[in-house]
Amino acid sequence: MPTRAAPPGRWHLVVLDFDGTLADSFDWFCGVLDGVADCYGFRRVLPEEADTLRGMSAAAIVRHLDVPLWKLPLISRHMHALMARDIAAIRPFPGVPEMLAALAADGRALAVLSSNSRANVERVLGPESAGRVAHYACGASVFGKAGRLRKLLRRAGVAAAETLCIGDELRDLEAARAVGCAFGAVGWGYTTAEALRAAGPDLLFMRPAEIRAAIASRSVIAG
Repeated sequence: MPTRAAPPGRWHLVVLDFDGTLADSFDWFCGVLDGVADCYGFRRVLPEEADTLRGMSAAAIVRHLDVPLWKLPLISRHMHALMARDIAAIRPFPGVPEMLAALAADGRALAVLSSNSRANVERVLGPESAGRVAHYACGASVFGKAGRLRKLLRRAGVAAAETLCIGDELRDLEAARAVGCAFGAVGWGYTTAEALRAAGPDLLFMRPAEIRAAIASRSVIAG
């Protein structure tokens, strides 16, 4: 795809997803999912289904596993509690602390938009990295990220056109599009890089260091 140049000063705010973008939590998620499925009465993921599900949207996965929609808030709270229990096993991806430090040094305001809890986010990032984040919008429902993003922008006083959202799932892209923000997909998270590329993100990153480099240069390649 063609190179796209971001106008000078375009992205004053960088909004980052947490699980799969900043935090390497996918293996942990897979390890607890069967127990959660048994507890809340939805279908377990078969080993041969895993790769297919990583190419699907959150809504499609919920339908595929027969997850009752009314149980989603209960399941989300349960997952947060399990992560708090196992927090020592979850770490930021290599390069994430350095990327956050570089963006902050460049004068970009940072925000975290996540369906996870703020306590879990801060514990995984650690005091130094968490302290670089100016705005937290945590605890969003699985399908409620667009509304949380709108509120975050109002609170931060930043226009959507001046905001870059970064995430690893199709629902992150959908939320950014609904609000009018640019979206950068990361290829190291829950959703495959191929599925994200097919959805047409503005940017596609394969390493955390590429995020700072792309924003600093204001010249990026998607796909």
